[in-house]
Amino acid sequence: MTLKLLAEVSPQELLSGLAELQNHLLGYVKSMSLKCAVDLGIPEAIHRRGGTATLADIAADTNVHPAKVADLQRVLELLTASGIFSTAAGEEGGAVLYGLTTTCRFLVGWHNLTPMVPFLVNPLVVSSFFSMPDWFRSEPAPAGAGSLFELTHGCSQWEMGSKDTEFNSVLNGSMAADSQVFLEVTIAGNGHIFGGLGSLVDVGGGSGAGTKVIARAFPHIKCTVMDLPHVIGQDADGAGHENLQFIAGDMFESIPSADAVVLKNILHDWDHEDCVKILKRCKEAIPARGGKVIIIDMVRGLEHGEKKITEMEAIQNLFMMYINGVERNESEWKGIFVDAGFSDDYKIMSVLGPYSVIEIYP
Repeated sequence: MTLKLLAEVSPQELLSGLAELQNHLLGYVKSMSLKCAVDLGIPEAIHRRGGTATLADIAADTNVHPAKVADLQRVLELLTASGIFSTAAGEEGGAVLYGLTTTCRFLVGWHNLTPMVPFLVNPLVVSSFFSMPDWFRSEPAPAGAGSLFELTHGCSQWEMGSKDTEFNSVLNGSMAADSQVFLEVTIAGNGHIFGGLGSLVDVGGGSGAGTKVIARAFPHIKCTVMDLPHVIGQDADGAGHENLQFIAGDMFESIPSADAVVLKNILHDWDHEDCVKILKRCKEAIPARGGKVIIIDMVRGLEHGEKKITEMEAIQNLFMMYINGVERNESEWKGIFVDAGFSDDYKIMSVLGPYSVIEIYP
């Protein structure tokens, strides 16, 4: 926009435009502040005090140095302005009370999404996006750099997890938290999808956090978790669940036989061709009559007119570039199902907006 054109814009429009630009340029400060709050235990500190706490309470409960309380207030002010915390006046003019918004409720309690924070704001993940300009100018699949992560670190995310135990723990902890929370929500509203099953295999189920939710709710179902050897070896634990077992394997090679195969946030990691390969292995594992594949993933475009949801879908879709993954709309999903030899008589059940359960049949 030239200076002449800028002069034709009202001061209020200029301010709004400048604020939007600054929010984009410094958006990472919100992510880092949220990670700091989680690392310090601020959401849990407020939760333990019944849902509200003063600045002094929070500082004391999280062992913040007295000299840094004013800086802590800056973090709380930003996370309040961005919707993580709420504020209310204290009784009789007392200190401001910080509270938990609906958003922050996902970060407290027994089952929450807190483990996703150290993964999504992990240096290995975040630094991958510094390679975006190089990615766009490089060949479609440069040797040893099939994703932003590989271009930056010289190996895939999965290879990094196999040799870096700390990153592997963060990665699997994030996936476990997401699976556990989402499957509890799914079973609460759509538990019928597991009705009538005698067995299932959760492919890429990690430590089995999500599968344990199924095993506990449906004790008659024989549940199997299949994942890579280094995941099964380090993180798997089926204690307390007689109907749960773990098997090391490669989903591109073969999948144990079962009435149903569950794929939770697996296919969005892979391109069309690889998804077709995975689903063909799934088809081989289930009965030709009565078998099904249960896909738990995002279906873009189910929500219309909600700016935050549309932006979330776009952000999530771009984020998946770091491992060369993609979030898909219904048409893109259907193309994969048909190419893998499945019926086009599938079902999509929205659980939380675009986060959906898809059932496909041989």
